[in-house]
Amino acid sequence: MDTVRITINGISVDARRGSTILEAARAAGIKIPTLCFLKQVNAIGSCRICVVDVKGARNNVAACTYPVSDGMEVLTGTAEILKARKATLELILSNHRMDCLTCLRNQSCELQQLAMEFGLEHMRYVTDKSEPEIEASEMHLVRDNSKCILCRRCVAVCKHHQSVAVIGPNDRGYATHISCAFDRNLAEVPCVSDGQCIVACPTGALTEKDDTEKVWQALGDPSKHVVVGVAPSIRVTLGECFGNPVGTNVEGRMVAALNRLGFDNVFDINHTADLTVMEEGTEFTRRFEAKDRLPMITSCSPAWIRFCEKMYPEFIPNLSSCKSPQQMFGAITKTMYAKDKGIDPKDIVTVSIMPCTAKKFEIHRDNQQAVPGLADVDISITTRELARMITRAGIIFNELPEEAFNEIASTAGFIFGTTGGVMEAALRTVYEVVTGGAPESVEFLEVRGIGGIKEVNYDIGGRTVRVAAASGLASAKKLLDMIKSGEKEYDFIEMMACPGGCVNGGGQPIQSASVRNFVDLRKARAAAIYSADSKAEMRKSHENPFIKRLYEEYFDEPGSHKAHEALHTTYKAQPKYKL
Repeated sequence: MDTVRITINGISVDARRGSTILEAARAAGIKIPTLCFLKQVNAIGSCRICVVDVKGARNNVAACTYPVSDGMEVLTGTAEILKARKATLELILSNHRMDCLTCLRNQSCELQQLAMEFGLEHMRYVTDKSEPEIEASEMHLVRDNSKCILCRRCVAVCKHHQSVAVIGPNDRGYATHISCAFDRNLAEVPCVSDGQCIVACPTGALTEKDDTEKVWQALGDPSKHVVVGVAPSIRVTLGECFGNPVGTNVEGRMVAALNRLGFDNVFDINHTADLTVMEEGTEFTRRFEAKDRLPMITSCSPAWIRFCEKMYPEFIPNLSSCKSPQQMFGAITKTMYAKDKGIDPKDIVTVSIMPCTAKKFEIHRDNQQAVPGLADVDISITTRELARMITRAGIIFNELPEEAFNEIASTAGFIFGTTGGVMEAALRTVYEVVTGGAPESVEFLEVRGIGGIKEVNYDIGGRTVRVAAASGLASAKKLLDMIKSGEKEYDFIEMMACPGGCVNGGGQPIQSASVRNFVDLRKARAAAIYSADSKAEMRKSHENPFIKRLYEEYFDEPGSHKAHEALHTTYKAQPKYKL
């Protein structure tokens, strides 16, 4: 590695050439505070919280963007530097509404943490932000500009990672605020509900709409049978809300917590991920044989579907007609499960725990009702909302015993939680259906990894199948543009709206920039999924006994008329803007 020798606070340090002072200091065990900076998202050096003294520089420099050079001498904690940072922080707080005790981001707010670290025990400048500035037109998000610090992290992730770019700075000077063009509501612009802006926000300016009260009401209603379904990735992220290291698999304690919250049944959505493989794999096989509407594109990610409907409607015929695992969970709960239990579907409340804020939008989509007049899923909450419910119920999460789901799913469903997982799970089954034999390995490693676009050709039964997997809507856009131009041709494509897939969803635990700048959350969380998969005995969806019974007793076979009535849906072009 090409390195340079610098001095930080009198200590000689070898730093990677091209790295920043922030990175070099961290490698040397020195923390420099940041606020606007978020690695691979936003690097504009505007907040000035990270300023340091560099010998020979005319002014203090922003450590997050200033590159190291050989012989550089840096001071990070002089009295002058600390005074400058504190004054900047006080000015930011002077324009911030501080109702910290009732804020959803209380104790996970980066601004609050900095105030504690700098010992701000009283306000030198009195804020005039006394009232909320709420915009809540979308089903998944609440924006409160009275808590916005103009860091622009949300703007950067929406524009550069997601290629949606529906928010940005409006007005000038003291009146500057983050909003949509012409201050329109989010519901009037092409927002796709992915929630990446929420997990990028350092304060409570952006939060998910909290639907936990609806769950509490359902649990408290003796006339309702309340069933909860947990998405694959939740078990490797929920623990972070309770101080566990990133990538800890807490499946057993998670199930125990849900049992103690009082749900009538706790369902593993890995099962309906397996069901999605059966339906989507059958659909792909039929399309591939008929050369019909290729490439077929997965439909598990509701933010991706919304992006396609708004931005690339010409690809709607290429979408799989399968509902997402969340919607399939609701569908079989209100059909097969209701029949088996002898319960009127109207008396069942289905609750999903999801890594994705777009799931709050998905449950309200048209053509998503297996039982006419009833939503497949009634309430969708995020990982963060579940953590708040566990805390509110007085459950000591880290002291819970390990408890198991009633029925064990295959890990093919589990790997849906990371980018490439849907594709790999489908290939494990499609290969056997087409060839009649097992592949040499169930691990299709070429579609793994956190890269934006992965592409590979597989020989299946003597025929070449061209596949690709894209995560992050910027990557999806790039891939679709290459297909439109004729530069690329594929047969099967997995699309995930969030970079890295569901493990990095907009509903996952908030991690501060001090963690995200130096820990790859996507990689650590995905590693926990693949570790569990590698140790499992049942790794193929078609081997799942629950799925076999489902077809034998209810849906006959994958792709049947019954299956289409309950498990499939339609999509249509949507206007970008509401006038």
